[in-house]
Amino acid sequence: MIYIFPRMTKAVPSPLVAIIVITIIAIMTKSDVKTVGDMGTLTSALPSFLIPDVPFNLETLKIILPYSLALAIVGLLESLLTASIVDDMTDTASDKNRESRGQGIANIITGFFGGMAGCAMIGQSVINVKSGGRGRLSALVAGTFLMFLILVLGKIVVQIPMAALVGVMIMVSVGTFDWGSIKGLAKMPLTDSIVMITTTVTTVFTHDLSKGVFAGIILSAIFFVAKISKVNITTQLKDDKKIYGVRGQVFFASVDELIAGFDFNEEMKEIEIDFTHAHIWDDSAVAAIDKIVLKFKDVGVQVRLTGLNQPSSNLIERIAVHSKADVKISGHS
Repeated sequence: MIYIFPRMTKAVPSPLVAIIVITIIAIMTKSDVKTVGDMGTLTSALPSFLIPDVPFNLETLKIILPYSLALAIVGLLESLLTASIVDDMTDTASDKNRESRGQGIANIITGFFGGMAGCAMIGQSVINVKSGGRGRLSALVAGTFLMFLILVLGKIVVQIPMAALVGVMIMVSVGTFDWGSIKGLAKMPLTDSIVMITTTVTTVFTHDLSKGVFAGIILSAIFFVAKISKVNITTQLKDDKKIYGVRGQVFFASVDELIAGFDFNEEMKEIEIDFTHAHIWDDSAVAAIDKIVLKFKDVGVQVRLTGLNQPSSNLIERIAVHSKADVKISGHS
């Protein structure tokens, strides 16, 4: 019904038609299937404003902080992902910062009414867009109609078979799944494929999206560090002086490669290390450069550091003091 009905008319959302028809069939045939009512009790009263009856101290914060942090991360990720999907489907651009602020404010307020934290949902959003919803009014109507169903038609809602809702979500999953990503696994960079597969497998087996997201983030960080840790060192002779040109990002993951690129048995009296195409990021990089300068000093070679930008020079000032290297600051940013 979800697949065929839109070919006849889009005036009525096909998932709604499917739910109504399956509910009527289940009631008329008295099928022994689980219903919404079997999953819990639906209240028919409006929520009331209450301040949580908990001590407002550090102990309470320690209890709720891990859960609130996980909810915030997963909620933001899913909302931003949903926004990107909807943007692609509607060929529009949304304000992600505005969406995030609205979600945060709403989650704070809903807590005072006994509600749970929420976020944008891919399934519902896709159904909304495919049913013709394009503006904020569609979201307002959805919320208003949901309240009407609970408060007025609650006795009917509890009779909806869970199978009908499962069918809707299966069709949403089929429609939102990026089938092209499977074909593209062979063409994608190996690291990207590993991150995608690991995130998916972790989420499926742990039934926890936050764990899948964290696994993906950690792997992405490791692969990113590996990609940018490549340092290229070139050499050239100029006026009885050897110039080492360093190109790349100098930080804790690239210091070993940096040190290995120098010949400490130089017969030159003076060398220059040019950092015009490099950037010094952390104290490990500073320590490595300090070690290089001191090693050259031990064999009687004068070292001059050039091409340092201002942020790098601020880090490397202690090298000039410790090893008495000649440091020259360039004007590049």
